[in-house]
Amino acid sequence: MAKFELKLPKMGESVAEATITNWLKEVGDTIDADEPVLEIATDKVDSEVPSEVDGVLVEKLFNADDVVQVGQTIAIIETQGEGAAEVTPVADQQVPSPEIEEAVAQAEGRVEEAKAISSADYSDSNRFYSPLVKNIAKEEGISFEELEQLEGTGKEGRVTKNDILGYLENRSAQPQKQAQPQPQAQQSAAKQSAPQPAKTPVSVNGEDEIIEMSRMGKMIAHHMVESTQTSAHVQSFIEVDVTNIWNWRKKNKDAFEKREGEKLTFTPIFMEAVAKAIKDFPMINISVDGDKIIKRKNINLGMAAALPDGNLIVPVIKNADQLNLVGMAKKVNDLANRARMNKLKPDDIQGGTYTVTNVGTFGSIMGTPIINQPQVAILALGAIRKVPAVIETPDGDFIGIRYKMFLSHSYDHRVVNGALGGQFVQRVAQYLEKFDPKTDI
Repeated sequence: MAKFELKLPKMGESVAEATITNWLKEVGDTIDADEPVLEIATDKVDSEVPSEVDGVLVEKLFNADDVVQVGQTIAIIETQGEGAAEVTPVADQQVPSPEIEEAVAQAEGRVEEAKAISSADYSDSNRFYSPLVKNIAKEEGISFEELEQLEGTGKEGRVTKNDILGYLENRSAQPQKQAQPQPQAQQSAAKQSAPQPAKTPVSVNGEDEIIEMSRMGKMIAHHMVESTQTSAHVQSFIEVDVTNIWNWRKKNKDAFEKREGEKLTFTPIFMEAVAKAIKDFPMINISVDGDKIIKRKNINLGMAAALPDGNLIVPVIKNADQLNLVGMAKKVNDLANRARMNKLKPDDIQGGTYTVTNVGTFGSIMGTPIINQPQVAILALGAIRKVPAVIETPDGDFIGIRYKMFLSHSYDHRVVNGALGGQFVQRVAQYLEKFDPKTDI
């Protein structure tokens, strides 16, 4: 018998930790290789952690709702034969010396202190702290009380990344002063005397139903509010004639489904046009970091997709400009299907540089979408409608029936001016209207 350590796997370049949401196996259960053992959630996506070996689950090192770091051992699986990572039995270990015991006690004290910092309740604060600032505070051991004393230079006194990094430099250069604990009565009085933001009271009667927001719902709400507080949103709208695209899809969709085994939607055509327009206007494909602009080399298109619970998630089509129409159609279908089945991996929603959302799916003719940070623009696709339109010909103008839609472009006016924002969405429209009805697929 050998014992294998099941560790939390790496889940993407920016994911450092995950929350255990549910154990799928209990101690004593038999596990096959590649069989899911537990479910986890990050701030990006939910996922499962499979076993790498056949064996029996003998120990769970964390409980549901515990936060685990990438690379940490989360369970012990007993296997037949030699294991990849064997755990030394406690009975075979030597009795530690008093010096080692003291060092262990000190280490445990530091762990408890770190846990206290990581579990700080930011809901008691009167100002907003970004996830980046919270992570820096957690990693550097800055308590909630210290953070509250920092002078923020951001909007409405928010503590920025530069504020907390500057505080760390000063703290390391000077001997740290021990904070004097205040009596509980003084703390309560100080908290009560602090100015509280005005909140609109919510009236609840006996006939109202109170529904707790889901974990993802809370994250989406936070992400949307943070985006509106960060970017200066401006919109440009343009109407597009997509009659050629409508007729071409109608003519080719059955043959495509018979040959490829999947549906041909309008989305890959729109995504292809957006990728082409980004190559023409690369300054739409940027992010903002303080006073610096990061120009992205790759064109990674986020595609907003609906989840079964009604929430939205944004899987990413990597290097979208390098895909032909068939490749784009397959990628769109794959991501959309896995999103509906909650099978997306963390890497599937990482690294987006521009986002497209289809509000027309729900019958809306246009929308004003909120930018997906840290991107600087997002495009909303309205519903395709059959409308009367003026058609210009060499023999004169006449009224005809055309298929049209609105494109709604939201962009960050801090770095994208009206000319660039308008020209970009105009170029997308031009690519769509010039779509060749003789295109092979």
